[in-house]
Amino acid sequence: MSEESLLSQRYKIISQIGAGGMAIVLKAQDLSLGRTVAVKVLRESYTGDTELLHRFLQEARAAANLTHPSIVTVHDFGEDAGRYFMVMEYIEGPNLKTLIRDGGPFTLDRALDYATQICAAVGYAHRAGVAHCDLKPQNILVASDGRLKVTDFGIARVLAAIKPGEKNDVVWGSPQYFSPEQAAGEAPTPASDVYAIGIMLFEMLTNRLPFQSDNPQTLALMHLREDPPPLSMYNAAIPDAMERIVSKVLAKEPSARYRTADQLGHILQSYRERGGDITAGRPAAASRPAAPVAASAPTVAAPALTQPRSRPAPEPAPEEAYYGEEEDIETGFDWLALVLGAVALVAVLGLIPLWLFVLLQYNPGLLR
Repeated sequence: MSEESLLSQRYKIISQIGAGGMAIVLKAQDLSLGRTVAVKVLRESYTGDTELLHRFLQEARAAANLTHPSIVTVHDFGEDAGRYFMVMEYIEGPNLKTLIRDGGPFTLDRALDYATQICAAVGYAHRAGVAHCDLKPQNILVASDGRLKVTDFGIARVLAAIKPGEKNDVVWGSPQYFSPEQAAGEAPTPASDVYAIGIMLFEMLTNRLPFQSDNPQTLALMHLREDPPPLSMYNAAIPDAMERIVSKVLAKEPSARYRTADQLGHILQSYRERGGDITAGRPAAASRPAAPVAASAPTVAAPALTQPRSRPAPEPAPEEAYYGEEEDIETGFDWLALVLGAVALVAVLGLIPLWLFVLLQYNPGLLR
């Protein structure tokens, strides 16, 4: 589509600002409302593909039903001369992947700020019954004032429509970021999005991905079977508490992670407020050089892996494990057992007068 052309007699195209395998993104002027917008246009070669056209429409509907300051707003959807398009809020700024590539690893404070913003947006979607299913830094736009905007709900799933035990022969997503259950063809859950946020948090703090391969099948097997490397292997300044949080988020079993993005966001915000070392940044270049960033593939469809995988029993954990309470975590002192023991002792002592009363009723001679 050439510049200065008019779409649907309303959107004046200014320039192309992005492109993917499925669509191109254009900067345009909304002549009716006098505002700058981003217009995502499905490539003409895909307009006859029923499945991709359905995905394009699904993205517009999913995002249009989500109104949140950290989710890109969809203003309009339509078709003009066989060209399908959606009109979105225009964000002036790069995506998160570009910022990581050009300036990573981030300070812990900056990474936590970005991660909590992502959690707020995705948590809102979870409460609305929608799982994003394709979270990656390329789908996170960063405005000039530091505000983040989540976009691209092209493969989002309505949680209520997922059938119990559902399996898929083809998996849509980005192999660097999708969860073990998605790699195995299982239905996604909010915990699947939590896993993807964990991968992004790892990448922000280390300037690399935990699993790297040029082969999507190999990457999927890594997510299924291999433990991620510790953060401290690539950034020695990461506190132990943060390492434990990320390790929990990247658990293979969905039930062993934080269950929703809201829950993860609450944990990260609590960590910051309770005095976590938020000034820690990248390690000194002389002591540990940053690893190169792996190339990130676009959203793809791949056969689901059917190889069996072990499912260890999830480690029991409280719903809100505040890692700021270091003494209790390290010593394992069971305060609950102590309190319950004290209550039991008081209860037993309180029964002594009753026992004496009953004894004297049946044995009055004891008073003589």
